[in-house]
Amino acid sequence: MKQDEWRIIEEGFSPDHHKASESIFSLGNGQMGQRANFEEAWSGPSLQGSYVAGIYYPDKTRVGWWKNGYPEYFAKVLNSPNWIGIGVNIDGETLDLFKAKKVEQFQRILDMQSGVLIRSFEVTLNNGQKLSVKTERFLSMKRPETGVVRYSVTPENDCKIIFTPYIDGDVVNEDSNYDEKFWNILETDASENQSSLLSQTKKLDFRVAFAMKAGVTGTDSTNVQPVKNEKYSGNHISLRASANKTVTLTKYIGVCSSLNYKNEELVSAAQKEAAGAELVGFDTLLKEQKAHWQNIWKLSDIKIKGDVTAQQGIRFNIFHLNQTYTGKDERLNVGPKGFTGEKYGGTTYWDTEAYGIPFFLMTAPQKVVRNLLVYRYKQLQKAIENAKKLGFTNGAALYPMVTINGEECHNEWEITFEEIHRNGAIAFAIYNYIRHTGDTNYLAEYGLEVLIGIARFWSQRATFSQEKKKFVILGVTGPNEYENNVNNNWYTNKIAQWCLNYAREAIDIVQKNNPGRLDKIVEKVNLDTTTETGVWKSVAINLHLPYNKDEEVFLQQDGYMDKEQITANELSPSIRPINQHWSWDRILRSCFIKQADTLQGVYLFEEEFDTETIRRNFAFYEPRTVHESSLSPCVHTILAARIGNPDKAYEMYLRTSRLDIDDYNNEVHEGLHITSMAGTWMSIVEGFGGKRVYKDGKLRLSPIIPKQWDEYAFRIRFHENDLEVNVNQKEVEIFSHADEEISLVLYGKEIRVAPGKSIKEPLNVKYYA
Repeated sequence: MKQDEWRIIEEGFSPDHHKASESIFSLGNGQMGQRANFEEAWSGPSLQGSYVAGIYYPDKTRVGWWKNGYPEYFAKVLNSPNWIGIGVNIDGETLDLFKAKKVEQFQRILDMQSGVLIRSFEVTLNNGQKLSVKTERFLSMKRPETGVVRYSVTPENDCKIIFTPYIDGDVVNEDSNYDEKFWNILETDASENQSSLLSQTKKLDFRVAFAMKAGVTGTDSTNVQPVKNEKYSGNHISLRASANKTVTLTKYIGVCSSLNYKNEELVSAAQKEAAGAELVGFDTLLKEQKAHWQNIWKLSDIKIKGDVTAQQGIRFNIFHLNQTYTGKDERLNVGPKGFTGEKYGGTTYWDTEAYGIPFFLMTAPQKVVRNLLVYRYKQLQKAIENAKKLGFTNGAALYPMVTINGEECHNEWEITFEEIHRNGAIAFAIYNYIRHTGDTNYLAEYGLEVLIGIARFWSQRATFSQEKKKFVILGVTGPNEYENNVNNNWYTNKIAQWCLNYAREAIDIVQKNNPGRLDKIVEKVNLDTTTETGVWKSVAINLHLPYNKDEEVFLQQDGYMDKEQITANELSPSIRPINQHWSWDRILRSCFIKQADTLQGVYLFEEEFDTETIRRNFAFYEPRTVHESSLSPCVHTILAARIGNPDKAYEMYLRTSRLDIDDYNNEVHEGLHITSMAGTWMSIVEGFGGKRVYKDGKLRLSPIIPKQWDEYAFRIRFHENDLEVNVNQKEVEIFSHADEEISLVLYGKEIRVAPGKSIKEPLNVKYYA
């Protein structure tokens, strides 16, 4: 991969790394996505991936043995019918780079400024024909049901070419539990230069229609023959190509799902999309695409001068976040792989609330994050049902670890039953949204009901220990998934305590601002605002939070110091990552931490701790962390910056920003780590930029800058006001794009910035010293 500020560039043909590149060069537009599979035939290693947002399949859970409470299914993101396909036949030989005699000058470019994937190469076929090929494709951000491909071939000699643009419904999911195909193909149709296909999931009756319009330029005559069978539709387009003359096939696709149309309207809607795209034309569609991305980058770009490696990394992350989720549809969410792979089911994890929401809060309109929160509110009843299956009562809510419709669909017991800290992330997201937007009305409309259900869960999940004379939370898995079935995980207990307190605080806020609405909520959920909230208070006050007096640190969980205390730098690189070399038993008995756990809590509740406390906990836990979760390095970047350690912060930043580009964990072929990409943004804005909002609701900044950078700049939204922050090695400049005067705290000093004006202050690298 070549380093470039605005492009991801792959030079040289490498079949062994093709699946990884398919992930890295993926495209999406919030409504659908496509891995970087080749348009032409490819018989080498590949993960075919065409995805439509909100369409899933409940694949029956497969486990070695069944336990009460296991979910019945795992929601799979569906590999949908292949719409990018273009067969290319040259004088009787199929173009397939895996089988070709020679491939030269291969280059693949992801243009992140415009959301376009470009590929070019020279190929010599086994029949002796040599040709140059260039492909361009994108998924329209302006027209989210439209995809377009332009495929150009320049032969070295006269030849006969047969292009076969097609739609293929005979696809598989690599992660199918029982090797089942998930689609029925209801109808196919083909006529000259166009075709269509209507697909239906075998369960749940989701339907997706695909329609194609295709045409060839650069030749005087073509012979077009429609072709179809029960799962396939397309055209054979035959032509004579002259030496050194370029012929170009342009393929326009419409993709429409039953989430947005009646079943009987689907095919005609897709045909209308494809025909409309063809009428507008490739060049105009591309112009629209560039303009749309220009507006996105205007608000969400982070600029770094003096470090191309760092610049490319952050833009890669921001690009994929913006093409994964646009906030236009409250039924959708941010899958951990987005539109880049099948692993994890492509559905909703706590990652959205813990990592995704901070990004969208600062870079997108308020309604975008509100939609993410409403998504969870609408699944509250399912969360109550999930808790009931595990024995909880009285409206206690346990949000699922993995879901697409509110039901738990994760099938690993230590996560399904034990990784309950996810409840805390959802509650904290409500608080985070309100303190950044001032939208306290959200509590009365939606938020308070969620908080009550979560508080009821925590109050029941805690039990009173006669020995400790404290409430304890037993048998959990914290964020560190290299520890299962532990007692009193500090982070889990800390977030539970906070949830119980915040639920009571939220009741008071709604009582003050909208007492009539509170009365309705209390009646709806049957809440005793004296007795029941008194229980919440008692549990919160008396909850056990492990602490180690010798090290003066919060103890990750009871018994953690019984483990052999060694650090990650003592491990040989040959056995990293340990999850690919060690038995699970050995991992569980080790002190090694997969991702920020105790430090996750220190990050969330930083306001409660002084700098020395943060420094001690960081110095103890970071060396024991192997960072084998994509969600780990960003939190460590933020805390390293907070304690004035820019070198460590920079090291961790590079790891999080280039996790996928450089494939740190040898797993990028499965798809990208979309939600951790939001953590990369946090690394700069909350880490180096020092952005904070504490309980007083004031925006705070305390920037530092790595020595490797000349300067950096980012924009953030706060209470719907737009600010631009520029930091160099000498000073900080804050420019207001807002319509009113903005008040914020810079290095502990309150300042005001007038509309259209800026203020400059010296860089204070010793602020936290």
